[in-house]
Amino acid sequence: MLSNVPVSDYVEETLKGLGFAIERIEYDDKNGVRKANIIGKKGEGSGGIAYFGHTDVVPADPWFTEDHGPFEPTIVGSKLYGRGSCDMKGSIATMIAAAERFSSANLQKPIYICCTADEEIGYGGAKQVAERSEMFQEMVAGNANGIIGEPTLLEVVYAHKGTHGFRAISHGKAAHSSTREGLNANLAMIPFLVEMKTIHDETESSPDWQNDEFDPPIISWNIGVNDHTKAYNITAPQSICTVYFRCMPGQDAMLLVNRARAAAEANGLEFILESQANPMYVDPNSDYIKEVLELAGQPSGKTVSYGTDGAMLGALKNLVVFGPGSIDQAHTHDEWIELEQLDLGTNMYAKMIEHWCC
Repeated sequence: MLSNVPVSDYVEETLKGLGFAIERIEYDDKNGVRKANIIGKKGEGSGGIAYFGHTDVVPADPWFTEDHGPFEPTIVGSKLYGRGSCDMKGSIATMIAAAERFSSANLQKPIYICCTADEEIGYGGAKQVAERSEMFQEMVAGNANGIIGEPTLLEVVYAHKGTHGFRAISHGKAAHSSTREGLNANLAMIPFLVEMKTIHDETESSPDWQNDEFDPPIISWNIGVNDHTKAYNITAPQSICTVYFRCMPGQDAMLLVNRARAAAEANGLEFILESQANPMYVDPNSDYIKEVLELAGQPSGKTVSYGTDGAMLGALKNLVVFGPGSIDQAHTHDEWIELEQLDLGTNMYAKMIEHWCC
């Protein structure tokens, strides 16, 4: 895992050049890699607009062409190709371009731009911002108008699912399968898997774990299994089950996590809760959502099933996901964003700055 510090340095220098005051939040991730979040403020006072984007990207292997690399932004026809062009460096660029149109002297309320690390692997940067950033606390106290710039084709998104992930590990002993010297780790794993399948089936059928505001309306209890044996005649020394699911507003995800933990302990398995992030939900009938819909010229908002940094930013009362590009192009082997979306995004963010800050 590479550091995002170089790109954070670039964001910081760019924002400074546009008159932003800077707060820098650094931390070391679980692998000891240095990461950096950049929060900028242009203008005085509180309130205004608070934009959130992330500077990390998923790997680009494979990439679809040898004509240009995934980290060489390349325009072909009406599209800009490159890893992160859609998710979500294009969005960050449109917000910076929009902010460039306004001088500090003409702002009655501030423009905040926050660029985080590690969104793609558990929202670690946003968690650091929420816990440590003085500017973020200022946004909360001033009731700033929050925009998470993830790709929505500039449609207003008022809610997304949360995420929880865990693994259960059964430990055995490797040996030749013709002997009794080994201990097959799968034997203890099998009854645990039965319980995981039972939970899966329950969440597929029970209304307690469904929400028709979302598509799909289920938590997507996803089970993975691997014993890592290299040959048929080895007793498996280790068996691993992973589960990843997406809870929705009003659901207590820990009920399922604790049920899985109890099943692991009953079968002598090691249990590790690796990630947890809350759903984001803002009342679609709230004044804020209605205001954003009016600015965007749209009749109603929508929900999405993917997650965002919004999972860690719940202290903000006003929050919406709204950005250029389509999630369908995010993480693809030929990631791209339409140039028209970049223009529309810049103009829309400028319209929001005009409305909330001038």
